[in-house]
Amino acid sequence: MTASGSGTTLLVIAKEPVPGRVKTRLVPPCTSEQAAALAEAALADTLHAVLAAPARRRVLVLDGEPGPWLPPGFEVVPQCGGGLDERLAGAFAAVTGPALLVGMDTPQLTPGLLTVDWEDTDAWFGPAADGGFWGLGLRVPDAALIRGVPMSTADTGAVQQARLQAAGLRVADLPRLRDVDTAADAVAVACQAPLTRFAARTRELAPVLGLAVPAGPADAACAQP
Repeated sequence: MTASGSGTTLLVIAKEPVPGRVKTRLVPPCTSEQAAALAEAALADTLHAVLAAPARRRVLVLDGEPGPWLPPGFEVVPQCGGGLDERLAGAFAAVTGPALLVGMDTPQLTPGLLTVDWEDTDAWFGPAADGGFWGLGLRVPDAALIRGVPMSTADTGAVQQARLQAAGLRVADLPRLRDVDTAADAVAVACQAPLTRFAARTRELAPVLGLAVPAGPADAACAQP
């Protein structure tokens, strides 16, 4: 990737971090309030990474209402109804020109990961370790490329990538990242990005999570699978 992403619209699709509506797989061991606090930290980290990346527009596609976690510099639009594929398709349908969409489950995102070059590429694909995907970029947004892809399955990413390739698009890969869904995910991501808001909140909740939260990548515990 080269630093030529200033013509890209960066989209973040997210839920308002309300207890009981986010990070439900962390309950237990967390309470709904603690899980929502982790979700809020992850969302804040994601938004600040987007804010620091070059972009033509920065758009938060939100299910819920903005809160104090939202920094200035974003347009906020509501998510459409339907399943996740419909909501992702709707996010792309709302913009024109090159766009890169990410979720709120990868607080280890950096501005560099969000800076993409479209010179020889029609689509960017960021696979997730659980078989899904954390990022999807389209030079020409087309909702039909996403609508109907089965979501939240072990082969979601493979199906989405195959859809892009079947359309004849030149697809470039972004690095594989780990989504935060479970307590083990939270610890692993906090270790990878120890200076984030998410890592700080995860360390606070270490006794609840039941796992040691390393202070940083140099910690020997970070080497554990």
